[in-house]
Amino acid sequence: MSSEPAGSRASSTSRASSASFMSPAPRALPGRSPVSVALSLARSGRVPGPRFPAGPQTTPWPGPALPVPGPLDRLLRRSLAGGRLRPAASAGALHPVNAHLLLGAGTGLPPGRYAYQPVTHRLHPRGAVDGNVPPGALAVLTVTARRTVSQYGHRGWPLLLLDTGHAAAALVLAGAPAWCPDADGALLAAAAGLPSGRCGEHALAAVRLTPGPEDALAWWAARPPGAPPPPDAHPAPPVLRHAWDVLDALTAPARGRAVPAARRRGGAPYPDAVWRAPGAAVPPEAGTGPDGAEAGPDGAEAVAARRSAQPPFPGVPDETRLAAVARAAAAAAAAAHPPRGRATGAPAGATAGATATTAGPALAWDLVRADAPGAPRRAEDLARRAAGQAWLTRTGALLLAHGCPDDAGPAHVRHAHLTAGYAVGAAQATAARLGLASRPVGSWQHGPGGPAHLVHALALGTATEGNSPR
Repeated sequence: MSSEPAGSRASSTSRASSASFMSPAPRALPGRSPVSVALSLARSGRVPGPRFPAGPQTTPWPGPALPVPGPLDRLLRRSLAGGRLRPAASAGALHPVNAHLLLGAGTGLPPGRYAYQPVTHRLHPRGAVDGNVPPGALAVLTVTARRTVSQYGHRGWPLLLLDTGHAAAALVLAGAPAWCPDADGALLAAAAGLPSGRCGEHALAAVRLTPGPEDALAWWAARPPGAPPPPDAHPAPPVLRHAWDVLDALTAPARGRAVPAARRRGGAPYPDAVWRAPGAAVPPEAGTGPDGAEAGPDGAEAVAARRSAQPPFPGVPDETRLAAVARAAAAAAAAAHPPRGRATGAPAGATAGATATTAGPALAWDLVRADAPGAPRRAEDLARRAAGQAWLTRTGALLLAHGCPDDAGPAHVRHAHLTAGYAVGAAQATAARLGLASRPVGSWQHGPGGPAHLVHALALGTATEGNSPR
């Protein structure tokens, strides 16, 4: 995923130009939540500070490295496995998302918690469990914020949410039957067996890898913790500690929401998760090209082969293929929204809360074509807003996700960004199947041109000679 020019920070010249064009850094005002201030800052013209150590590419879990069992091997290999280049897009190819697997009976390994190592495609045991373990396999997706914040500074934490959405989309496209973007952070962390307090990882979402009971997360949350991640060898600078604070606020229970005591660990009640059906499958019409010819591979193969194209790709795709990509994004985003009448994170049968105050309104989607009237000036404005990424002026089309204002509540901010990453991941798989060049764009600031409150985007075009995937 591209967040600043060439997949890294902009040059000092382009950053200064971009900063002068965009809004100034916000001030902390009475009545504004920490998340609101942080989102305004991430979208402001303030230039990120100096980089600091990103730490290891993956968490160095001790102990044996076990082969991934047959039922999960294909799914994980086609969704999360790899080094710098992986099926799921990531800002700067930093890949902050970790997968903690919760394996029940019938998964090919003794029931327990396992940490997935994507580079080696191996599982590291984190502790066995006893008792009536629910069947099936779950994955709790956490982020190691240091990897992304080390490069993107105060703009990094929204990218962590987008990357998590992309990882969830990759798993679903590879065959996972459901995911949950809004369970309480405490439930997710306890289910993953992470220790209470800060451990360098923040739990943001869950994916059901195989069919299983609705309350499986709560069951796992009631078990004792597993082995903790190795301690961070580097000091945490203020910008990283601030990102941790924001992630804590984003995953806290919604204020005023009644939470029944479904399961307990240490006396703390957890609600059941609200699972979403995929809604990210490549649409049937994506199976043929504009002339009726057979298109590329199926959804699982498309995401496994996904790479972000190296710009420029200035050719404007035909209307049929652009419409298919836009429909894939909209369908995935709609499927991720809470079921009507259900409060975000509330268990089945619970009294519905005010969904608009939790997940918030659904994202809106705009498609900007390079051949539309006034497109060149609009492309220049959007390039400045995308942290000065000038290559966007030589892109055939841009699919924009927007609709999360700076003053949105924490649950809305979290859900909008996770959903945007998930939907753009689904859209990019569709683009790959249709033979289009594409590249997600994750860092957006305020400024003229395009809709307000941009969250995420997918650049689209037809490949030109010399392009190579990244």
